[in-house]
Amino acid sequence: MPALKFVRSVWESFRANSGLEPRLLDGLRVTHATPGKVRFELSIQKEHTNRLNILHGGTIASMTDLGGSLAVASRGLFSTGVSTDLSVTYLSSGGKIGDLIRAEVSCDKFGKTMAFTSINFMNERNQLFARGSHTKYIALAWKDPKNITEELKPTEEKKE
Repeated sequence: MPALKFVRSVWESFRANSGLEPRLLDGLRVTHATPGKVRFELSIQKEHTNRLNILHGGTIASMTDLGGSLAVASRGLFSTGVSTDLSVTYLSSGGKIGDLIRAEVSCDKFGKTMAFTSINFMNERNQLFARGSHTKYIALAWKDPKNITEELKPTEEKKE
């Protein structure tokens, strides 16, 4: 199964089973995935904004959390573990209602117990407005029968 199809299936599982993601991020679209990298986009709606009518920092933090999970999924884990650390640096406003934001997330280190991810958020002018990192405890996620980790190993790892 290609990485994009698998990551989208994990995203659909979040949408079907989570309390937060389908309420806040339902319009998020996964646009690209390869082993260890995922890109997605979101059109800013009222529910994504703060009282200044600009993108809320909590929305960005939630996308950092979800993005880290999707990056782990891009390595073949269906159950994507639990968060141990999450950090966001806000560089500027991400935009207002109607603007499109894009994110690119990488799974920087993928081990047997921990995964480390990083994410960049870009506005419509392709300017970086926030960046984040997300650490996940994944030891128990390796037991999920829906995993396809062998199939989604990056090519350089397959050669070893």
